[in-house]
Amino acid sequence: MPVEFKDYYKILGVDRKASSDDIRRAFRRLARLHHPDVAKDKKQAEEKFKEINEANEVLSDPEKRKKYDDLGADWKSGFHPQSGFGGGGQRSYTWRPGESGPEGFEFGGTGFSDFFEQFFGSGHGRPGPGFGGSERGQDVEGDISVSLEEATKGSVRSISVRRNAVCPECNGSGVKNRHPCSNCGGSGEVTTSNTYQVRIPPGVHEGQRLRISGRGEPGAGGAKAGDLYLRVRLAAHPEFRVEGRDLYHDLDLAPWEAALGANVAVPTLNGSVNIKIPPGAQTGQRLRVRGRGLQGPNGEAGDLYAALRIQMPREIPDAEKELWKKLAGESTFRPRD
Repeated sequence: MPVEFKDYYKILGVDRKASSDDIRRAFRRLARLHHPDVAKDKKQAEEKFKEINEANEVLSDPEKRKKYDDLGADWKSGFHPQSGFGGGGQRSYTWRPGESGPEGFEFGGTGFSDFFEQFFGSGHGRPGPGFGGSERGQDVEGDISVSLEEATKGSVRSISVRRNAVCPECNGSGVKNRHPCSNCGGSGEVTTSNTYQVRIPPGVHEGQRLRISGRGEPGAGGAKAGDLYLRVRLAAHPEFRVEGRDLYHDLDLAPWEAALGANVAVPTLNGSVNIKIPPGAQTGQRLRVRGRGLQGPNGEAGDLYAALRIQMPREIPDAEKELWKKLAGESTFRPRD
């Protein structure tokens, strides 16, 4: 499959010299706009949301961003994906649903670009030599990107798996009647495609493996096929950071809200809740909302923490400056004493 280069800076709408804060703000703005839960066109929003996540995953990571900046659109010249060999009966590699995987596998339906996969490398194993008779097919393992909403509520996904198979017209030789086989173009292989329904149960967590029985590599000599294992990767969210089952939301406050206290709406995965900001609140202070984190497999949930950040206006009109000056003259607060 031809490799598609994606301009992650263009996707996020930021300059190549954008700071990490610029990238974070751009991701949050676009992710809110195209989040599948709020968009009218769910399918289109899902694709856009995944594309935004992909760009953010690269550009928000200094090491990945440097690789991307160093190679960019000319990544093909001199770059080779990482590869290696594993033991046992399982073929393991990193794949991004929706695009190409190694060794003739291609996954469709949920996500990351072929450029992303090959740019950051993949590792996989090969089956050992056969000794005749029947042999169970190898297991296949990969990653699946799951939104926080899916992790809480569960969902059902369609995943298409395309594999390279021996061409039935030339039996893999690539030649038929002394000419290149017209069915496979002389490669000796043809592509077969299967679509599977994958259930993502409520309460999944980062790194958890989902097993789809019998969807790995086919067995030899009539033996059973291997299994497909999907490792859960929680997608970045515009409002929350994840630590275990707990969620963290950066809550911006005006200086007077922090000084006087306020009631402020805070988003959760199930609508918003009002929390009370105590007078004298400080940047970095965390306020807990019990039970509004990620759900566990037994129904228990983590907590949501609002991390307070006091913000100052970038521009202050003259009328407001006079008020600040009056406050400065009246106040007995001395922050450096």
